[in-house]
Amino acid sequence: MYRFRPPHADLLLALAQTTVAVLLGQESAAQGWSALDLTGYLLIGLVNLPGAFRTRAPVTLCLVVHAAWVVFITAGYWPVAGSFGPMLAVYTVASLRPLRTAVACSVLMGLVWVYAGLLARDASMAAVVAQAMVWPAALCRFGVVARRSAKLARRLREEQAERARRAVGEERGRIARELHDVVAHHMSVISVQSGLAQFVFESDPPTARAALGTIADTSAEAMEEMRRMLRLLRSTDDRDGDNAPDAPMPGLARLAEMVERVRAGGVPVELRVTGTRRPLAPGVELCAYRVVQEALTNVLKHAPGAPTVVELRYGPHQVTVLVVNEESGTGEGVIPAKVAGGTGHGLIGMRERAKLYGGTISIGPHGGAGGYEVRLDLPTSPRAVRPEDDGKR
Repeated sequence: MYRFRPPHADLLLALAQTTVAVLLGQESAAQGWSALDLTGYLLIGLVNLPGAFRTRAPVTLCLVVHAAWVVFITAGYWPVAGSFGPMLAVYTVASLRPLRTAVACSVLMGLVWVYAGLLARDASMAAVVAQAMVWPAALCRFGVVARRSAKLARRLREEQAERARRAVGEERGRIARELHDVVAHHMSVISVQSGLAQFVFESDPPTARAALGTIADTSAEAMEEMRRMLRLLRSTDDRDGDNAPDAPMPGLARLAEMVERVRAGGVPVELRVTGTRRPLAPGVELCAYRVVQEALTNVLKHAPGAPTVVELRYGPHQVTVLVVNEESGTGEGVIPAKVAGGTGHGLIGMRERAKLYGGTISIGPHGGAGGYEVRLDLPTSPRAVRPEDDGKR
């Protein structure tokens, strides 16, 4: 069952202001008003103690408190002794409710203040009216500022939470891309080689042994990349040498190894390099390496035996990677139609990688014999140029 309990901070505040009001009320007689008696103490409690529930129903509480304050003043007690509850009520309304409601409550407090001045014996009405205008307006202003500050704080918290969710999503996507690229490529090679070994196990033992050797090398490389990636993900400080990977992530220097491994899987692959080789940013090299890896994985899956060319072009301000197969006995190429439509995780990973490093990627048919082409253009300097401009230099 729900229990209607006031917040602890509001309860303590209500008790504190009630105590202060009781102590201040001892000066009532000296100020020319009736001394506090049992009725006066009860009215002080009725004016101040409801403040413990001020955030539950601020407008209702404001009306109740002001009504009790009017009774307190009408009974002849010093108005100042009972003013703390109404002040807190007006501030609370301004901090939790729209400005129109806050202004109405401020006007109510000002009217009660003027009413108290009318009952005073020697009060200066000019001073009373000024106070009735200034104090409620100041409390309303403070409450509005507090409401805006709280709203801004909530918005900042929401934005921080959203940024954290986006960061987690991006990190999950990055991990998913790495896992897909590592596992899919190597498992495709292992699958092809294991099928070959099983097929020629009795008729051609040397070929079977070569296939098993390729499986062993490929699985070892996959495990090495997985361990490297896991060490990187577990690292909490990039400066911590004990947690940092003990070898760099794959780059363009290892394209020849990849091509040889795919060639051993039965795909005639040729690697061509044009332009002057030069070291590139690790992220750029990894992006190009993974795109070639995914393209060759699709060749193994969807176009086994199709002649394929991997071309790496170094330009002054960019590097271009082309993976092209001219034909396929199954009628599909580097990226078959069902994958080129955009449903494959590998294709999504390619595009995300290219976008991350400011590059462009195009995937589509090549020639008229059923082949496909993957083209990746990556800038290698802050001043990125268009592919056609780079080719003219």
